[in-house]
Amino acid sequence: MPREGLLIKDPLTRLTSEQVQQVHNASVAILKDPGLICFNKRAAEVFREHGAGVKEVAGAANPTWTISIPEKLVTEALASAPKTVTLGARNPDNALVMNGDEPKVHWITGSETNTWLDLAMATYVSKSDPSREALVPEFSPRRATVADLCASAHVCEHLDSVDGYIRTVNIQDRDITEDNKDVNKYFASLNNMTKHVMAGLTKLEQLDNVVHMAELIAGGPEALKENPIISFITCLVKSPLQFVDDTTETYMELCKRSLPVVVSSSPQAGTSAPIKEAGILAQINAEVLAGIVLGQLVNPGAPVIYGSVPVRARMDTLGDSYGSVETAQYNVDCAQLARFYHLPNYSTSGVCDPKVPGWQSTVERLFSDILVTMSGPQFLHCAFGLLDCNSVFSLDQAVLDDTHFKMIRHFLREPKVNETELATIMKQIQDTIATPQKMFINYIRPVMRTGELSAPYPFEAESGDQVLALAHERMQELLAKPVDHIDAATTEKIFEEIPGLLPRLNVYQEVH
Repeated sequence: MPREGLLIKDPLTRLTSEQVQQVHNASVAILKDPGLICFNKRAAEVFREHGAGVKEVAGAANPTWTISIPEKLVTEALASAPKTVTLGARNPDNALVMNGDEPKVHWITGSETNTWLDLAMATYVSKSDPSREALVPEFSPRRATVADLCASAHVCEHLDSVDGYIRTVNIQDRDITEDNKDVNKYFASLNNMTKHVMAGLTKLEQLDNVVHMAELIAGGPEALKENPIISFITCLVKSPLQFVDDTTETYMELCKRSLPVVVSSSPQAGTSAPIKEAGILAQINAEVLAGIVLGQLVNPGAPVIYGSVPVRARMDTLGDSYGSVETAQYNVDCAQLARFYHLPNYSTSGVCDPKVPGWQSTVERLFSDILVTMSGPQFLHCAFGLLDCNSVFSLDQAVLDDTHFKMIRHFLREPKVNETELATIMKQIQDTIATPQKMFINYIRPVMRTGELSAPYPFEAESGDQVLALAHERMQELLAKPVDHIDAATTEKIFEEIPGLLPRLNVYQEVH
């Protein structure tokens, strides 16, 4: 059985049906005029072969085309794109089945950051009262390594609310190059967790090696088709409205092979997209639709996911402001647009602006986590452990996020209210009123055993705020748990047949 996910019975929406249709109409109009600028020759040829308006831009520094996509191609692409996409896993019980018509949320980690944040708890003594001591967090940012990626996957394997894994850090070891990064980041992730693994592809030339690795783990090419344990995310459209050469090439190859892929767009309202809500929605929707059209032209029926990573610009620096209210609004809107097309939706929440865990990060994260979860995206990249606009990763923050998502899950679960339940309660009330103490205490324990009562906050201290210290202890406990590695025989075959893997990732070689 696949992972259950969280069904949102009445998804939160901001747009009326009429407004959704208006945004769609505007996006279709944008795709036709001005259309998109394309820097990939193969994509331009695919569009031309299928009746799009394609013109080469004269005098451009690099080969460039303008693409005008007629509404007919959009309609046909939406008809051929699968409405259900399954993402497999090493443990089939961790598979994710995402139906575009079913607002069932799966919470996923991500995304690839350059900076790893270490945390140490230091003891400080009060100057006014030397007898008083307090644990104070000290943060040390550094470059992330492949060992960090292994540790991240290891911990996320044991975080109950994590349904799937997007690589959390960009591995930057001295012996990691563009030629071997892809195989090492996929292997490090797959070897340390049994949940689904998604990543972007650094170099198209490594796709064969990554897929072959997945086939060896899954049990062969046909087994991988039945249980796609890996998937990919691509930002083939650079906002505003530009098909990037290399990423577009990668995306077409992924679609050609029927590998699950997210068509992602990440415009920034105010710079690379209009500042107003209607404007960024029309543009991001046009960009995602353009990618979906291209994928379906390459291979009708290719499993694609409607991906949205919109953000608003900070007005003081024009940098990303992921923690802004508008960013949550945009993501709720995009979930509604994806549902309009009956497509699974990759959405974004939990991203915040602060550089370290604390009050601001908690408020910003929970604000969007709650709202976007309630909008019902099937694949929610909820930024486990991410800080500083997705540029920093903290395992301690990931542990905190897991706790908060358990609280959200508890709140959003279906209420148990029916005639049988109410009849039982009426009997309890009658019996309790007849007693001298008139207390319902005797009925608490059975409810606790069923898990119907929420647990106390696990990082609550007897005195003072010790949330980070207790979360750090929990993180270390999770790191000490065993890892369900890929078996020794398969690992040996992988290292024999996949070039570029770092020998130190072979745990069996280390043992022997």
